[in-house]
Parts: sequence; structure tokens; C-alpha cells
Amino acid sequence: MSTPITHIVLFGVKSDTKPDDVKAAITRFFALKDDCLHPTTQQPYITSIKGGEDNSLEGLQGGITHAFVVEFASAEDRLYYVHRDPAHKAFIQFVGGLIDKLIVVDFAS
Repeated sequence: MSTPITHIVLFGVKSDTKPDDVKAAITRFFALKDDCLHPTTQQPYITSIKGGEDNSLEGLQGGITHAFVVEFASAEDRLYYVHRDPAHKAFIQFVGGLIDKLIVVDFAS
């Protein structure tokens, strides 16, 4: 039986990024749930995505402006997403010029 994987993505948007570009990046991130297709079944394989702009009152963000939690049914799905999925690669290309900080943390749940 596969162990589900939780993939946490934290990024800091560059201060000179236009608000419309930030909105587009967020929209594209959420679209990955439907756009990322399993290489064998051609069906979406991301279990869930949630997240958005930081609104913490603690002041401990350290430059992080947005947080997302992506869930996968298995480590194999996560591996495909990280290394091969064309929709994910296109998102990385799009967002690359907009962010100046990126943290990714995964765990098995």
C-alpha cells in the first residue's frame, strides 16, 4: 500500500512583482491539480492543493509571502511531479522570475 505524501511549497514573491502576475501565478498553481496528468492513466493525480497568500500576525515569515500544500497518493506520484511532469515544469518556468525565495518540505502522512 502506498503512503500519501504531503508536499509543502513556500515562496517569497519579489517586491517589484506586479499584482496581476502574482494572481496569475496563484491561479496557475491551483490549476496544477487538473493539469498534472499521470503518465500512464492520463488522469489527474494530485489529491489536493490548498494555500494562498500569507496572513500571519506573528511576523516570522522570513520573506515567505505564499504557502501551498499539495497532497499526493504516493511517493511515486510526487517523484513524477517533481522531476518529469510537463505541467509542473511549465509552472516552474512561469513563476521562476517572480520569486526570490523558495522552500519545499515533504513528509509522509
